[in-house]
Amino acid sequence: LTTAIISCLSKTPVNPDVAMTGEVTLRGNALPIGGLREKSLAALRSGIKTIIVPLENKKDVAELPEEVKNALKIIYMKNVDDALEIALFKE
Repeated sequence: LTTAIISCLSKTPVNPDVAMTGEVTLRGNALPIGGLREKSLAALRSGIKTIIVPLENKKDVAELPEEVKNALKIIYMKNVDDALEIALFKE
């Protein structure tokens, strides 16, 4: 939701090949999530090429199916700025 708001306010489109998951604190820090396996499989089925997940979920990536790890580029974020760097199109 944070990325959508920033995209709208800045008039910068979000890359349609990127998916992200996680909650963000009021200070912009990424919180860990649950269900990474299901979310990453859904992203793969939807044609997503890159997923952005909280850094604290790095340990969960080892448990993902090999097909997911081979097909998706997985990027870790500590805060919302990390996600915006990848998700928003650059000029």
